[in-house]
Amino acid sequence: MSDLSVNPALTTWDGHHGLPRFDQIRDEDFAPAFDAALAAHEAEIDAIAANAEAPTFENTVVALETAGDELSRVSSLFWGKAGAHTNENIQALEREIAPKMSRHYSKIGMNAALFARNDALWEKRAELNLSVEQERVLERHWKGFVRAGAKLPKAEQERLADINEKLAGLGAKFGQNVLGDEKSWSLKLTEEAELEGLPQFLRDAMAAAARERGEADGYAVTLSRSIIEPFLTFSTRRDLREQAFKAWVARGANGGETDNLAIVKEVLALRAEKAKLLGYENFAAFKLDNTMAKTPEAVNGLLHKVWDKARAKALEEEASLAGLISEEGKNHEVMPWDWRHYAEKLRQRMFNFSETELKPYLQLEKIIEACFDVAERLFGIKAVEVKGITAYHPDVRVFEIRDEKGGLKALFLGDYFARPSKRSGAWMSSFQSQHKLPLKNGAQGEIPIIYNVCNFAKPAEGKPALLSLDDARTLFHEFGHALHGMLSDVVYPSVSGTGVARDFVELPSQLYEHWLTVPEILEKYAVHYETGEPMPKALLDKVLAARTFNAGFATVEFTSSALVDMAFHTRDAVDDPMAVQAQVLDELKMPASIVMRHATPHFQHVFSGDGYSAGYYSYMWSEVLDADAFAAFEESGNVFDPVMARKLKNNIYSVGGSVDPEETYKAFRGKLPDPQAMLKKKGLAMVGELAGSDA
Repeated sequence: MSDLSVNPALTTWDGHHGLPRFDQIRDEDFAPAFDAALAAHEAEIDAIAANAEAPTFENTVVALETAGDELSRVSSLFWGKAGAHTNENIQALEREIAPKMSRHYSKIGMNAALFARNDALWEKRAELNLSVEQERVLERHWKGFVRAGAKLPKAEQERLADINEKLAGLGAKFGQNVLGDEKSWSLKLTEEAELEGLPQFLRDAMAAAARERGEADGYAVTLSRSIIEPFLTFSTRRDLREQAFKAWVARGANGGETDNLAIVKEVLALRAEKAKLLGYENFAAFKLDNTMAKTPEAVNGLLHKVWDKARAKALEEEASLAGLISEEGKNHEVMPWDWRHYAEKLRQRMFNFSETELKPYLQLEKIIEACFDVAERLFGIKAVEVKGITAYHPDVRVFEIRDEKGGLKALFLGDYFARPSKRSGAWMSSFQSQHKLPLKNGAQGEIPIIYNVCNFAKPAEGKPALLSLDDARTLFHEFGHALHGMLSDVVYPSVSGTGVARDFVELPSQLYEHWLTVPEILEKYAVHYETGEPMPKALLDKVLAARTFNAGFATVEFTSSALVDMAFHTRDAVDDPMAVQAQVLDELKMPASIVMRHATPHFQHVFSGDGYSAGYYSYMWSEVLDADAFAAFEESGNVFDPVMARKLKNNIYSVGGSVDPEETYKAFRGKLPDPQAMLKKKGLAMVGELAGSDA
């Protein structure tokens, strides 16, 4: 781009090994950069569409693959900041840019001349002598055009573009509303009686959170999962647990400017209309057409199969918790703000260890090292931290990922601590994806630049960050996604890394979690933050024995959310989303002691964009795959078996979307998985149920 009003730092990345120079980018740079990048991309698209030469894979598909480089760079920087370090200026621009980007891509998807070129190639694909990857790339582009409305009459195309534009704006506002509720609420505690039961690590985190919010003293309960969950676990003050819990589950449903209920209703209506325009029975059918599951019936079949077992298990767990409450001389029922508190007491009784006993052995620094060590043992890559590089926030750390020969494979950024400017949750994303195509600047391909974002409680100055076991799993999970991006070895950017079917994308991340609890990893990296002593074997054995503890609760939380997601997206109209949610939960006989992991008004997976809409089930679909995949290592007798690791790298982590997911899984495992491996892992499989059908 030659526009002099555009800051070149947004599009010319000449920092360390091609990193952006984040310190040279200001918020006000983004608007003119988007305008210039959108115009440049449109000109490139027009040139491809107007090419007088007959369409070839090179002059059409490859040209599309490399077009829009400036827009990709500006977008990745902007959306990265919008998620991980936002402010009012960025949020205002996000509300403006999201619909503008949607309109831009709708225009491309409905470009008749451009589609005609792709369609001509698609019709004669058998004659083009394409590689498997090239066939997948061509198919992705052709289906992308069709799903964008390329075959619709002009009036319907315009309506579809309007719908997509509105959905983009609504998704941005939904996420901002949730963040607004999270930022605006905190519970300040100052009296010792209010802190009863809270371990020192949590007090330290709450004190740090209070300072971050401008409080000179006291402790803050915030809605960051790394604070709210341990508070609900350890606080003996039932009244405060109830207050905090109700604020947590009310995000997006507090009335006023941040209320999401009207947005949800409009989103569901627009999605249903979009699906009908494109010839699908409902939005779920539209979304699932391009996945492993294929149909809503297949998804609901798996979810209901798991639901019945999970609910039965959860009711057993609830009865045990009620017994503890009764023993304390109390007569209240198990309510959602009680579950974590009494489950922790039950775990202490059953397995004779507590979260407070475990946490000193789970230092963030050591778990990061464990992540890197597992990657080196499995895939031969090494992470080398590079100090002194300015990223998009002072907390962000930069690592070089190098292969066995020392060659640079990728750059990895780790952003681990919660802050008010960051949306909740944890995720992986990329500033740059791996590919091997020649670029206009003369480069032959690009290395991936991947980042992980987490929301762990930041420790007080001079103290180590201590994780819960769930936090440690989250770290491994997101690094599994990062590896999917960093180990990518494909030619074309559209099938790079995580560019796979939605219900396959969680396989590399969920599979990687398994190595956290491999005994030799815990023995090496679960060391006490004060003494450096490894976790005692007796405690380690208890942790491993307790892996399926509370599985009913966790599975009910998840599965209810997935079933509500599917119910929303298999209906023509939803007049009252909360009534539909209530109806689904009532039909499921949802235990009153448990709530959905993500209630509708803050279900960001589904409504803050449509990434996981009619797709939240995919975590469980992938869990069927990951349980079976790890079983392959266990069956080999060595969880770091080099033959299995090589097959895993070559068939799962490095191929991206260049191969059909069913085919690539079978190439790794020799067969498709059985759901029973997943049920067994969760402790939900009954005796005699270890045979079943393919997923």
